[in-house]
Amino acid sequence: MSSSMTKRLVAEFIGTFWLVFGGTGTAVLAASVMSGDKLIGGVGWLGVALAFGLTVVTGAYAMAHISGAHFNPAITLGLFMGKRFPAKDIVPYWVAQVAGGIAASAVVFAIASGKDGFSAKASGFATNGFGSQPAGAMPGGYSPAGYSLVAAIIAEIVLTAIFVLVIHGVTDKKASAGLAALAIGLTLTLIHLISIPVTNTSVNPARSIAPALFVGGTALSHLWAFIVLPLVGGAIGGLVYRYVLEERDAEIG
Repeated sequence: MSSSMTKRLVAEFIGTFWLVFGGTGTAVLAASVMSGDKLIGGVGWLGVALAFGLTVVTGAYAMAHISGAHFNPAITLGLFMGKRFPAKDIVPYWVAQVAGGIAASAVVFAIASGKDGFSAKASGFATNGFGSQPAGAMPGGYSPAGYSLVAAIIAEIVLTAIFVLVIHGVTDKKASAGLAALAIGLTLTLIHLISIPVTNTSVNPARSIAPALFVGGTALSHLWAFIVLPLVGGAIGGLVYRYVLEERDAEIG
């Protein structure tokens, strides 16, 4: 492996770590802050949405010049489908991204475990899911507001496709330079504002795999959806931009 590729994979690991740590860490540690049975503060769903967006903005400004700042297997696939990324680099990027996400969830788990009574299963640990939580079941792996699998399928595919379309558009060589990271981060914030109640928002298989491994149970049994659906959405977004929206230079001769 070349030193250039090693640097790119390290950048993807760090960037995905930052995204999962910042986003799910906010959800687990700061969304609602309890003292015993009393709510004493918290940033709520709006704060979680902003946290995910801010991690992408800061991570992209730091890492885009090294690796492209994908931090998400669905984006890597979408960029490949849009003819922006080579097939040979897809799997190495995916491995680095998933590894970064798992490392981030391990750190969040270690911090959260410093509070008496913490349980990843009992808290849900920011896992993604669908369907209503049965009485007495642990929260991980269910929709926060009880939305069905069909709703999850629509939300995850559509929102990931739009996310990848935006990424293609703002990084197009004809687009205004310098503000791509901000536009991408704001898009991810909006995506979370729309879909946290539906699936707890995935649009990123690495983000979904990592916390599910610490919760198990329903979170793992529902995980297939949050691997497959973002990848499908990412592929659709890349194809639509490439073959419908992209303005290609006229061929000479």
